[in-house]
Amino acid sequence: MQRLGAMGTPASSGHGHGHFRVAAQREWQLLKKRPWDLAMISWVPALAVALIWWIFSAGIPNQLPIAVLDLDHSSLSRQLVRFLQAAPGLKVLESVVDPAQAAHALRRGDVYAVLEIPRDFAQTVLRGQAAQVTLSHNAQFGTHSGLIQRDVRSAVATLSAGIEMSARNKRGESASAARLSQEPLRTSTITLFNTALNYEQFLAAALIPAVLHILAMTAGAWAVGRELRDRTVNQWIAPEATVAQALGALIGKLLLPVLSLSLTGALALAWVAGGQGWQAAGSLAWVVLALGVFMALSAALGAWAAALSRSLRTALSVTGFITAPAFAFSGVGFPLLAMPVLARCWAHAMPYTHYIGVQIEQLQMGAPLRYSLATVLGLSVALAGVALACTLSLQRASRDPASWGKR
Repeated sequence: MQRLGAMGTPASSGHGHGHFRVAAQREWQLLKKRPWDLAMISWVPALAVALIWWIFSAGIPNQLPIAVLDLDHSSLSRQLVRFLQAAPGLKVLESVVDPAQAAHALRRGDVYAVLEIPRDFAQTVLRGQAAQVTLSHNAQFGTHSGLIQRDVRSAVATLSAGIEMSARNKRGESASAARLSQEPLRTSTITLFNTALNYEQFLAAALIPAVLHILAMTAGAWAVGRELRDRTVNQWIAPEATVAQALGALIGKLLLPVLSLSLTGALALAWVAGGQGWQAAGSLAWVVLALGVFMALSAALGAWAAALSRSLRTALSVTGFITAPAFAFSGVGFPLLAMPVLARCWAHAMPYTHYIGVQIEQLQMGAPLRYSLATVLGLSVALAGVALACTLSLQRASRDPASWGKR
């Protein structure tokens, strides 16, 4: 039977399973006495995940506000405005009467773009000449700008094709011949994955593990760092503990945050993948397995940062340095292959980049499991290496009381 020493230190044993059990029980008792510590691995992650889902629950952005500066006031210009209003992604919020008002509406943020229809727009078209409309858009909002440009181009192209078809029909050209002469070359675009261009599928599903990555590494750094800060290391790991015993104690301490955050992430991904009208193209179970390994690796990295620095403040700073830019370097928001070489090296050094690749392969692309196997195995090897390195650092820390007590 495992016994506790006078200060709560596990009695020496040849194996680590007893230390694991005692450490897990001790961590649970500490969490019950510290409700905010418990909140950071329970309802706070759940609230953060729910907030992300709520933000992207619409799936596809629509009704983006634009203004129209109609200087022609003709039936043709009004028809173009009707085409714009019919586009699901656009909402013609207001009509402006002069360029100054249009610029003011853009700067104020009332609209994301202004379409200017020039004077003599209809007369130019009737003379058989090319007329030009001008779209002024705020490119600081990259997503908004791209969607608005797509829908405006579509509306203008539809009206233009109708005008051209009508003119050719009046000249006696058949409808089929008019269509062929209007568009002699065509592009066939095939969307392989995320055919609906649903932002919930690729953005919300990617942000959820990114947030949990931050919380998991923070939890690992906090769990170990507070023991050093409070000078209670030897109540958790005895100075004479073997590697197996210290490893068991480390696993026991990190077990609750890893399980809680993994469960939160698994439920969130299951809901996003199955409860919103689209199904996982590959294996959701494999993604959940990869997520569990990823959460364990994140917590172990945080714990290692605390064990190496022996300072809670430094460990939390390292956590922010690694996790905060993880999403930006993952290749989801900005193409990984378009990054400079050093940026790509940094991206590949981050565990989130590798995990999110597995998630995209399985949830959206339906890739065979053999494509994702190497990544999960690599994360597992990294987890084993970080856990061992952290254990060795904790052994040294437990034998050096003079280094305890740093904030």
